[in-house]
Amino acid sequence: MSTTRTPVRLQAVSAPDQPDVTPALHELYRGFEQELLVPLWTEIGDLMPAHPRSRAVPHLWHWDSLLKLAARAGEIVPVGRGGERRAIALANPSLGGRPFATPTLWAAIQYLMPGEDAPEHRHTQHAFRFVVEGSGVWTVVDGDPVPMNRGDFLPQAGWNWHAHHNATTEPMAWLDGLDIPFQYVTEAQFFEYGRDELSAAERTTPRRSRSERLWGHPGLRPLAATPAPAGDSPLLAYKWEYTDAALADQLALEAEGHGGTVEPGHAAVRFTNPATGGDVLSTIRAEMHRIARGAETAPVRETGSSVYQVFNGSGTVTVGDTTWSVTRGDLFVVPSWESFSARSEAGSTDSDSGALDLFRFCDAPVFEALRLDRTQRGDA
Repeated sequence: MSTTRTPVRLQAVSAPDQPDVTPALHELYRGFEQELLVPLWTEIGDLMPAHPRSRAVPHLWHWDSLLKLAARAGEIVPVGRGGERRAIALANPSLGGRPFATPTLWAAIQYLMPGEDAPEHRHTQHAFRFVVEGSGVWTVVDGDPVPMNRGDFLPQAGWNWHAHHNATTEPMAWLDGLDIPFQYVTEAQFFEYGRDELSAAERTTPRRSRSERLWGHPGLRPLAATPAPAGDSPLLAYKWEYTDAALADQLALEAEGHGGTVEPGHAAVRFTNPATGGDVLSTIRAEMHRIARGAETAPVRETGSSVYQVFNGSGTVTVGDTTWSVTRGDLFVVPSWESFSARSEAGSTDSDSGALDLFRFCDAPVFEALRLDRTQRGDA
């Protein structure tokens, strides 16, 4: 037998469908331990449960608290090399203090002070920015300055050079989403520092980026353009005005007696790659949901996890057995196979749209690619 010190520890237990506890069984288990072997019959309940049991738990972060702490960090913590971005990640309370919102998704508030630049770098992790409030920062992707304004969704495919600069006299915060935990657990990540400073041309502040001018025309694909590798979106900004109009039109069609909503009072859109019609990023799906005042969504369970941010309005959300009241900016996690529903209590005083608007990102493209996706709607 091997003399290797073994981390395997097996315990003989008296239980249904388990072998009788005898001296021979104890001796067999010690042999398994020495040879680094684990019999399936001692692990099947954990390795092959009847349904997903996520290591993450439902949790809510209040935007007001996050913003105050980010502002304090802006006064104390430099944004340059070393810290490499003033990004403050959400740590799910059941994931051992790791900066992971779920086992596959990273979510963080990033904060840039007036006149500051976040230095250039690139990484294989796919990312996006979503702006819940404010304006004045441009993200520069491979030399293309892209404006960031309230409601804009800005995908960032992996291994593209990117930096940010704040061209105003006010600080700005936004939501960062990445697949860092997924690439971490699969041991697939790469990272590289870029230049310390942007060029004068990159520090300009155009109203529309070059990517928007080429790809941002609904239903029209430029014949001269080459799509981004791996099916990731070549469009670097999805403007709120178009998202807002699409959601409003869905609810208006419903009010007129036509189809268009996913369920009564619930409009929804998915951000898609204009070259392929697929998801904007190969590992991340992003959507915006609008729930009319007084409407409530039916419970839904899905494999894979989600992070939501309240963009407009107020209401209650239920994740598993937990119910919270939420307002603008609040963030919450829906772990794999936990039931989720939301009720809108929004009105004209707390919502530009008069409804509860929820931004959602999730890991569905990974699960669909692996054919592990499953959805259950209703209370079944």
